[in-house]
This record gives sequence, C-alpha cells and structure tokens, in this order.
Amino acid sequence: QVQLEESGGGLVQAGGSLSLSCAASSSRTTLRINSMGWYRQTPGKQRELVAEVTSGGTTTYADSVKGRFTISRDNAKNMVHLQMNSLNSEDTGAYYCNVKGRFLPFVTTRDYWGQGTQVTVSS
Repeated sequence: QVQLEESGGGLVQAGGSLSLSCAASSSRTTLRINSMGWYRQTPGKQRELVAEVTSGGTTTYADSVKGRFTISRDNAKNMVHLQMNSLNSEDTGAYYCNVKGRFLPFVTTRDYWGQGTQVTVSS
C-alpha cells in the first residue's frame, strides 16, 4: 500500500559524510503521513530510532547523532532526507526508512518500512 524508495548510503571513512533519502508513494490518494524518519539496526541489536520529523516539522534525534545528523522533509513530495556528518564507526549499520501514516477515513496509524540501505564507516 505504501512504497518506500531509499537511496544513498555506502562506505565512508570516519569523519566523512553521507546522505540518505527516502521517497514514499502510494496508488491511493488518501494516504496521510504523520512522520517520516530513519532507524538503524546492527547485528544482534534491535532497530533503533536515528531521527524522525513530523508533518509539522518537529524533529527527534537519537542522543548519539545530535549535532552531527540533520533530518529534513519535503511534505509536497513525501520525501525525507538525512544528512550525516562526522561519521564514526558506531554509525555503521543498516538504515531503514520509516513512515508512520494512515489512509483516510481510518484513524489508525501504522508503520511502513523501506528495505534498508547499508552505511559502513571505516576507521
């Protein structure tokens, strides 16, 4: 019902920068997106929030990325971008685009996930 197309990621040296982008689309025009964001998962660990932005522009960041990562959103295009600077080895992981949305007239919001893109930071 909701398709998420992720781009970006890859291999970078510590101290470098990468950007991630995600575009959400649906064949149904009744989609309403509450928030868009990025989660990170490493082997043996739970998926954790990296950054999120609501439709109103409120942002949330994991403590570990504050001051280094910036999330932005284009509501008209249903896109979200994550600029990652000063990367370190602890930022390595699979990054998943997340959308919290609903289809009118329903009120229940659910999570939609991208397939994930790998970010590897070499020290």
